[in-house]
Amino acid sequence: MIRSSVIGALIICWFATVSAEDWPEWRGTDRSGLWNAEGVVESFDGMPDPLPRVWSAPVGAGYSGPTVAGDGVYLLDRGLPSDSEPVERVVCVDRATGKEKWVHRYACEYRDVGYDFGPRSSVTVKDSKAFALGMMGHLHCLDAETGELIWAKDLSQHYKIDMPIWGLTSSPLVEDGVVILQAAAPGEGACVVGLDLANGNEIWRAFPDKASYVSPIIVEQDGKRVVVVWTGMRIAGMNAATGDVYWDIPTHPNKMPINVPGPAVSEDGKLMFLSVFYDGSRLIELSQDTVAAKELWARKGINERTTDALHNMISPPYIYGGYIYGIDSYGQMRCLDPSTGDRVWENLEAVPQGRWGTGFMVRNGKITWMLTERGELVMAKLTPEGYSEIDRVQIIDATTPLKQREEGTVLWSHPAFAGTQIFARNDRELICVELKQP
Repeated sequence: MIRSSVIGALIICWFATVSAEDWPEWRGTDRSGLWNAEGVVESFDGMPDPLPRVWSAPVGAGYSGPTVAGDGVYLLDRGLPSDSEPVERVVCVDRATGKEKWVHRYACEYRDVGYDFGPRSSVTVKDSKAFALGMMGHLHCLDAETGELIWAKDLSQHYKIDMPIWGLTSSPLVEDGVVILQAAAPGEGACVVGLDLANGNEIWRAFPDKASYVSPIIVEQDGKRVVVVWTGMRIAGMNAATGDVYWDIPTHPNKMPINVPGPAVSEDGKLMFLSVFYDGSRLIELSQDTVAAKELWARKGINERTTDALHNMISPPYIYGGYIYGIDSYGQMRCLDPSTGDRVWENLEAVPQGRWGTGFMVRNGKITWMLTERGELVMAKLTPEGYSEIDRVQIIDATTPLKQREEGTVLWSHPAFAGTQIFARNDRELICVELKQP
């Protein structure tokens, strides 16, 4: 049994790290999936199962991953059972206590979308503003501290949206005073749009493509910050301020646009890896002395069951130490050789096996931290030699219905790692768990 003094130390040590690193957007700073905390636990040995929580806050349903900035934790949800009409909410709770700071609620009826349990995208916090895109296209810019509305834009009133089957999922990217996202209006050449940060007015639009589910990211090429957008038909490098296209590589889907997790970029910024459930893997070379890119190889299997290289679905892959790591279409964790796409190893124990089997991976130094779709927090080392699990512990229940799972429920929301805490959510609660060594 763990002494109460140890548990108390785990719970209160957050207050010594108020100025610790934030997780202010989808997959953290620069959308890199990197967690840079020091002094975190090296295993869960001797700790309670489940781990003690700093706090728990009631929230509604949704797939939106939490973000953390300053003294706030931000989330999109589908509203609470007490709401009398269909709504979406932008929620902010206090980082130290989990107490509600503010809620922005708006009417939102879901139409013609599947898996309609709640919004998908993460709230982006930049320049003291919170930007949130709901599943049907409601875009809000709010004061991050108070929740006061700065501006709002219903994309469906400005664009003829060709709604993806799982709704709009693009976490807004803010760069050079422009809010960039996928608006899904191919007939108007507005798959991707750039909106004025100050008022939401359109600055530019691009591509007559069906939308994907991928959020834009930033890479650096030739000393420039380049926006990378991956639509349902292409991946392109763009100028954030003007929408000018630097480079453009076709990625036409075999069946339908189903690219979800987004690209993985190598540590030196020279390689970009793409993986799709039906369409397999591609490796792209990013030039460092010009703003250009080219495809090096592409591989795909017979179908989503008989796969080659990696057919990724939900959880983003990553590149580390010269190798690619990701989770295949039915939960197979794999390591690939980036020179060819050949499989180096496969592990069937790390992630629950089944269609779209998922674990959300974040790297801290040499350790990979993963929240599985069962709500287990896993510590492991992923190397070319194999998957070496250090420990795992349950931290939150999986509550989202999924008929393809034996348990009947999953957790499909990417956690946030900020300071020495993990922030995770299901369809009932948002929690903070301390991971600092006592």
